[in-house]
Amino acid sequence: MPERDPEGCITTEVRGHLFLMGIDRVEKRNGFTPKMFAQLTAAYRQLEEDPGLRVGILFAHGDHFTAGLDLPKFRAEMQAGKRSYETDGVDVYGLRTKLSKPLIAAVQGITYTLGIELMLGGDIVVAASDCRFSQLEPKRGIMAAGGATIRFVQRCGWGNAMYHLLRCDVFDSAEAYRIGLVQEIVEPGKQLERALAIGEEIARMAPLAIQATKVNSATYVVEGEAAAVANFPEIQRRLSATEDAAEGVASFVERREPRFKGV
Repeated sequence: MPERDPEGCITTEVRGHLFLMGIDRVEKRNGFTPKMFAQLTAAYRQLEEDPGLRVGILFAHGDHFTAGLDLPKFRAEMQAGKRSYETDGVDVYGLRTKLSKPLIAAVQGITYTLGIELMLGGDIVVAASDCRFSQLEPKRGIMAAGGATIRFVQRCGWGNAMYHLLRCDVFDSAEAYRIGLVQEIVEPGKQLERALAIGEEIARMAPLAIQATKVNSATYVVEGEAAAVANFPEIQRRLSATEDAAEGVASFVERREPRFKGV
């Protein structure tokens, strides 16, 4: 067997219209290195730019999603005020530039710090029942700066967010589901299978309409209701002129499943 890179890697695989991105540094509980950040950024860029890819699936090899950053490898960067997501492409947290395509995260085992921020940078989370979540940066003298301070509040409400962000506690999948961090809980080992099934379901829809739906919802979150509503006419004008819109109508009239091309 070839020697494994101690810096880890991100595996990628295309399955039809799905793009699988796997975190692989199992010897270190998938702790992230700068190399892994660069590879994940490249994978996100491929997902965004390839018209044949409709849904991204973020998962992890081994028993754990990720224990977070391998902090010694990032200390100099943090002290210099630099950010791992500063790239010319889609950043993995979705803070500067966001994926227009859906991203589903399948998580298991230890899902700490960066792991929570990566899954919240996507859209849907499927969690194994053995997950342990913690946003524990203040225990290390730092603050979560990959979106947790924002998205915890957005998805869970102020009280639930502060309850976990300020206590830096460890909580399970049931609690994550209760507060809205995850959308489904499955048996350990079934999380990727379920994420793929959801991805296939989404990939059968009209890709341009799915992307427009996600982008408009993001517009509401960032800019407010008025901005999202103001975009409705142009979005509908653009989508109604596509071949997929014509196919949607034809499939309805002919009482069959639509066959969308993304054009």
